[in-house]
Amino acid sequence: MTTAEGQGDAPATTKSGFVAIVGKPNVGKSTLLNTMLGVKVAPITPKPQTTRRGVRGIYTQEDKQLVFVDTPGMHRGGGTTLDQVMHREIRDAVVDVDVVLWVVDLRRPPGQEDKDVARLLSSLPPGAPVFLIGNKVDAAKYPDEALDLYKDLYPAVERTIAISALNDPKAVYALRDDLFDRLTEAPFFYPTDIRSDQTREQWAAELIRESAMIHLREEIPYSVAVQVVDWQDPVGDGPVVITAEIWVEKSGHRRIVIGKGGLMIKEIGRTARKQLETFMQERLYLELEVVVRSEWRRDKEALRELGYEP
Repeated sequence: MTTAEGQGDAPATTKSGFVAIVGKPNVGKSTLLNTMLGVKVAPITPKPQTTRRGVRGIYTQEDKQLVFVDTPGMHRGGGTTLDQVMHREIRDAVVDVDVVLWVVDLRRPPGQEDKDVARLLSSLPPGAPVFLIGNKVDAAKYPDEALDLYKDLYPAVERTIAISALNDPKAVYALRDDLFDRLTEAPFFYPTDIRSDQTREQWAAELIRESAMIHLREEIPYSVAVQVVDWQDPVGDGPVVITAEIWVEKSGHRRIVIGKGGLMIKEIGRTARKQLETFMQERLYLELEVVVRSEWRRDKEALRELGYEP
């Protein structure tokens, strides 16, 4: 996958625009983004709040470029500095964009967090059109009725579309083509070979954190962060060597992440390494160290180390 170091040239005349993807946690925003791009730039797990930062995914086709902004899920509770950063990223993402995609889960009626998203959209000055994207339609019993309930929360939606971001990529590509048709003449914001604004270190850290969230239970995944501290390109026929720290807030959590006889950290590393090798198409040696960083979610300096702007 090409991250922020790309250098592709743009055509002389181009069209481009920004698309914000918003919604409550675990409705499929990141799956939608990854399917749009045809490559994995955002982590995906069954657990809410997997996405913590506003990842930009870029799709360029000939003279057109779409810049998608995948936002953290709009959630209630949580008074940490990290929660405040995530909520600010959601608010900032819907300002000065060309289209807003509001993603909802058609398997369930609207909840309080969906109402919070609708309230945010209603508070915005007139501007970008809002598309209501009803996701997981293939698993919904009453998709039409659910869409109507969501639309009642924000009647100003311009379009209502039911999709399965995971199982029906053709519907996602049709939505992408519709977004292309709405672009106006503007310069490209990124080189043509870029798929994400993340550095390779940030991208790898997110995939490692995804693996940790999948394997860990209860509250521990939400107190985990990952920082890539070293990246060595291959020498000769050797592998890429990545060294990363997994941050936890308590020594007890460190013992759980390591696991009995080191089995848990080995499983986290194995899953992450397989994903990284698949996307990088290179052999990889991944070294993980579990570090206690007490209260890192409330520590502005720690958040800056991870690339956030508290």
